[in-house]
Amino acid sequence: MPPITKNNNGPFSITTIFLFFTLIFILFLSFFFFPFTSSSNKIISNPSLFLQTSTSSAINVYVSDLPRSLNYGLLNRYWSFNSDSRVGSDSDREIRSTNLGKTLEFPPYPENPIIKQYSAEYWIMGDLITPPELRTGSFAKRVFDARDADVVFVPFFATISAELQLAVAKGVFRKKVGNEDYQRQREVIDFVKKTKAWKRSGGRDHVFVLTDPVAMWHVKDEIAPAILLVVDFGGWYRLDSKSSNCSSSDMIQHTQVSVIKDVIVPYTHLLPKLHLSENKERRNLLYFKGAKHRHRGGLVREKLWDLLTNEPGVIMEEGFPNATGREQSIQGMRTSEFCLHPAGDTPTSCRLFDAIQSLCIPVIVSDNIELPFEGMVDYTEFSVFVAVGDALKPSWLVNHLQRFSKQQKDMFRQNMAQVQPMFVYDNGHPGGIGPIPLDGAVNHIWKKVHEKLPMIKEAIIREKRKPPGVLVPRRCQCT
Repeated sequence: MPPITKNNNGPFSITTIFLFFTLIFILFLSFFFFPFTSSSNKIISNPSLFLQTSTSSAINVYVSDLPRSLNYGLLNRYWSFNSDSRVGSDSDREIRSTNLGKTLEFPPYPENPIIKQYSAEYWIMGDLITPPELRTGSFAKRVFDARDADVVFVPFFATISAELQLAVAKGVFRKKVGNEDYQRQREVIDFVKKTKAWKRSGGRDHVFVLTDPVAMWHVKDEIAPAILLVVDFGGWYRLDSKSSNCSSSDMIQHTQVSVIKDVIVPYTHLLPKLHLSENKERRNLLYFKGAKHRHRGGLVREKLWDLLTNEPGVIMEEGFPNATGREQSIQGMRTSEFCLHPAGDTPTSCRLFDAIQSLCIPVIVSDNIELPFEGMVDYTEFSVFVAVGDALKPSWLVNHLQRFSKQQKDMFRQNMAQVQPMFVYDNGHPGGIGPIPLDGAVNHIWKKVHEKLPMIKEAIIREKRKPPGVLVPRRCQCT
């Protein structure tokens, strides 16, 4: 056998092969320890703000084929109204004068603040019916066969339906006879209950938008198994300890609403966004604008008002940020360090999201509050939470807020600026039809719904194996 000789000049010499594998090894280490990041990713100065991201790229959504009269047709009807005390706001007068709202296939949503704050239904639907080639950034992937869907979206504009009824005949709103909103609710429920998709799941994988506390008021029990998108649980509380094994009577029955199956979504903010670079000196300590007198849990507001109204650096203004009070609210929130957020008729309000967009540090005095996107964002990084009992002690709240240093307040605002986009619905396109902000409210809502899927699927499977006639005992999610 001839001796083996080295040949360093050939195309596959030992030296070449060694260098090749060394290069591959270095590249492997670089990918492992220094993964590439997209240039579109933002640098987050405080990673603890964002607690988790979905590992999935999309959720499959089927849109229930409701008649147009139950969504955009309701908007056409809204814009056909003449001005009146509730629906005919000055904010909408200009749009009404053009008559476009009556005729457009996808009319604009009302600017009337009473209605606009609940506009999630409009922006979610607008995204889903946007042409597929424009929806590359949407977390919700629309499918056209219910069998391919993770969830079924029910496109009923429940807020507009309720507000139309309140405008024309408020006196029959809680009745069924003569109530057109109830008739529409009934039409929606009768339609979806006849579908194969509902029969397969008992409605557990259906999604309803109920941001207005009075939305679908007459049929809440029938849609309770579904995934409900709500701004809080204030209109759903049930004090019924007799039907529960829970020790606390302050509970939300699992047969109604629960953080386990439902999703807390943001109100639509009414005030414009203030960028961090535009922030100026804030000469006031604490600001609040709203109604003094509230009911139920909101009774704390009146007590706080009496305690704070004469405190130095505190501004308490009566009113709602409508067309006439909007500029006053912008000025008040942008010139104050903190914005008070006490419970009202429900535990939360759009005031919180106006404060975030105004970079005014929220002071939340609401022991039963639920907040949007918890588990994705840490509110303690940009908000102050105060127990009702402490807030009602004379001078306690003012003294507490005065202890925050300038450095702490600046950090709160920096953190708030990072999360501002999460609470924005508006995509800037006519009729809401067009690409949505990737880091906006709509995508975050679908990511929260996606988190519910394993539990929803388990509940559907468990229901299938239950023998006929067997009743599942009522359970609750205690708070």
